[in-house]
Amino acid sequence: MAKTGTTTQGLRAAIERSGYYPTLVAEAVQAAVGGEPVVSYLVHQETTFDANEVRRHVTVLVLTGTRFIVSHTDEQAADATSPSPYATTSTESVKLGRISSVVLSRVVANPESYTPGQLPREVVLTIGWGAVARLDLEPAACGDPNCEADHGYTGSSTADDLSLRVSEAGDGPDSVRETLTFAQALSEATAATTTSR
Repeated sequence: MAKTGTTTQGLRAAIERSGYYPTLVAEAVQAAVGGEPVVSYLVHQETTFDANEVRRHVTVLVLTGTRFIVSHTDEQAADATSPSPYATTSTESVKLGRISSVVLSRVVANPESYTPGQLPREVVLTIGWGAVARLDLEPAACGDPNCEADHGYTGSSTADDLSLRVSEAGDGPDSVRETLTFAQALSEATAATTTSR
């Protein structure tokens, strides 16, 4: 379930509608947002299956005039470190100028008959700001098939701080639409920050 909008009251209501520890999540998000007006937000709750356990977690993305805020809350069953179940909430506040990439991947069924404005079947929103990077390496080679020299390694580094997948089948068409709306607001905000430097 994803919810998006543009007001602090709407953000609080969307967190409450998610039903996932709303008081805990709202307090963490509000502390991170502070007194800044909310430009756009996205609340995405997801259920995952881990071996024999069902785990829920919620991600809240907030765009203000100067920052991008990420809050993530998930629950854990009782374990050796805690005799009772517990939840962990984290927030990160990133200046808009630090965002290096906003990638929106769209999966569209029957692309030959695609029409403008048609809703994708699935979207993946990936946002990078340099906190986490993925490095993919492979042995380098030259064009000579008989060459036995060590050419070192080649690879690529990809910013991968946050990746959020939303599908029409799993989350509903409104969630896909809301993710597209938030992604556009964030892209526009980062473009505006880049041009104002």
